[in-house]
Amino acid sequence: MDNIRSVYFLGIGGIGMSNLARYFMSKGKSVGGYDRAETLLTKALVKEGSDIHYADNVTNIPVLYTDKETTLIVYTPAMPDDSPELNYFREHGFDIHKRAQVLGLITQSSKALCCAGTHGKTTTSSMLAHILKGSHLDCNAFLGGILKNYDSNLMLSDKSEFTVVEADEYDRSFHWLHPYMALITSVDPDHLDIYGTEDEYLKSFEKFTSLIQPGGALVVKHNIKLKPQLQSGVRLYTYSQDKGDFRAENIKVGSGTIRFDFVTPDSVVKNIELGVPVRINIENGIGSMALAWLNGATDDELRNGMRTFQGAKRRFDFMLKTDSLVMIDDYAHHPDELSASISSVKELYPDKKVLGVFQPHLYSRTRDFADHFARSLSLLDELILLDIYPAREKPIEGLTSQIIFDKVTCKKTLCKKSELLDIIRNKKDIEVLLTVGAGDIDQLLQPIKELLEERLNK
Repeated sequence: MDNIRSVYFLGIGGIGMSNLARYFMSKGKSVGGYDRAETLLTKALVKEGSDIHYADNVTNIPVLYTDKETTLIVYTPAMPDDSPELNYFREHGFDIHKRAQVLGLITQSSKALCCAGTHGKTTTSSMLAHILKGSHLDCNAFLGGILKNYDSNLMLSDKSEFTVVEADEYDRSFHWLHPYMALITSVDPDHLDIYGTEDEYLKSFEKFTSLIQPGGALVVKHNIKLKPQLQSGVRLYTYSQDKGDFRAENIKVGSGTIRFDFVTPDSVVKNIELGVPVRINIENGIGSMALAWLNGATDDELRNGMRTFQGAKRRFDFMLKTDSLVMIDDYAHHPDELSASISSVKELYPDKKVLGVFQPHLYSRTRDFADHFARSLSLLDELILLDIYPAREKPIEGLTSQIIFDKVTCKKTLCKKSELLDIIRNKKDIEVLLTVGAGDIDQLLQPIKELLEERLNK
């Protein structure tokens, strides 16, 4: 790393890639890269000093990044194998690493607190980072969401020995990490385009647990389908909302707040208040507080961290909140995440109609979980279903959102992304609007919000 003067990212606009870009900029390195489209995140990176272009063409690579002796190439596994720029760097003998490899190198000399799981890992790791940042422990953090408290997915400290890492299971990326402690929120099958079977998916998590260092600990969701493979000297704890070594008691929901008592293996921390008061965050909060508590966070630091946590953008994110009209955005893209998100909204607003807009993410995931998606989306009062966002995949012949749409039982509309704003504009009975998906639906959030605000101002 000491010999590196410049870092070039292929897929720089990805949420995980961008925190590494910010890290290298903070170290005084020149940072540039390619991504397929300009987004709010790439605009922010450019403003912070990076050099980004949006066409995968070798002629777009700045001269600064063509010296293989001083340039590190970092790429996301989502980059296609036939990428002209990626192949240029391969053919010319550059030092090329996956994002996860680089993250593993950066964090190996610190006490890495790694949050993994099919869903919940962004919110849990973000909560943990926020608790530690406001405590005497402090932390560095590489996160998979933009924290609203800091408007960033990167936290840096020159004094803390702790680094919070969102551990991504896609492409077995989390096997490059060196956890001191780890949290696993869930192991519901996903990424079957990579793993093939649920059994292989579970084996990948078991391998991850074997990487936890002696003297550390694993905190795992109570009663999930996982057989940890822990080294000697690694402690094992369980957690959930109501069972396990870490859990909640005396949960009180009402008047826009959620409070509970946090039970640890040898104490009770009274009166925890959630800064983002949705029921799913009780369990997320228990997991994050468990890791913070195991590393010495005090009761008051836990209370303050949870109360002041504003959430991550696109994680149950209130875009608009009035008595007559509410807009919530969530990154949910797995059927179980959708069920949890929709159920949380309906609990918050039991007397209001909930309209959901969902953009499926990946052809393979849509194919593998079509029935499950349909059951989850049928919890809505009404659904607007968009085309599949392909991300890294090429189309699968004959596979469209229709295979979900046909099985949904609530009131429903199927449309293209380009048609969505007109549909929202003409819909007069919106009370609660929930936008969900991991694709580029985020590009429509501000226009949708503006349409709803116009309605309020009439």
